[in-house]
Amino acid sequence: MPANGLDALHTPRLLLTRMRPADLDDLVRMHRDPAVMATLGGVRSAAETRQTLDRFLAHWETHGFGWWTVRELATGRYAGRGGLRHVTVGGRAEVEVGYGFLPEFWGRGLATELARESVRVGFTALQRADLVSFTLTTNRASQRVMEHVGFRYERDITRADLPHVLSRLTRSEWAATSAAAESGGGR
Repeated sequence: MPANGLDALHTPRLLLTRMRPADLDDLVRMHRDPAVMATLGGVRSAAETRQTLDRFLAHWETHGFGWWTVRELATGRYAGRGGLRHVTVGGRAEVEVGYGFLPEFWGRGLATELARESVRVGFTALQRADLVSFTLTTNRASQRVMEHVGFRYERDITRADLPHVLSRLTRSEWAATSAAAESGGGR
């Protein structure tokens, strides 16, 4: 897939780069952290993480976008991963906004910052009509991120045999919210 300018982006506090094989050690560290993985499918071995990274890399090759490696802009420290990816939910093809951070980066609004940039890319660069995001029904922190970005609860779903909430944001909802924020009418 041709270059589309999505390989490296930044937000005020984050550097987002296309995942590469060299990101394996950082991803393994994240996947071995029980606090992080409590809401992301459980702790994974290095071999399982290698398979996951291979899927992330293949997604980029096929679609020209995917999960980014996320680093703290000021220091270059690995913070997590996230972005946009194709998923199937209830038999329907969707594009998901997702995010995951190491614990030392929690509580600083970075997941919201990443999700907002992912939404912007999804609607402007990828021209999606809508985007979804989902998390465990018990993960209130992730649900708050979705709400801050403008996602609305749609329905309960089951993923990986666990109860999740599915939220959706349409391009028209996002455009209206963005216009209101720019004119001073937003939060």
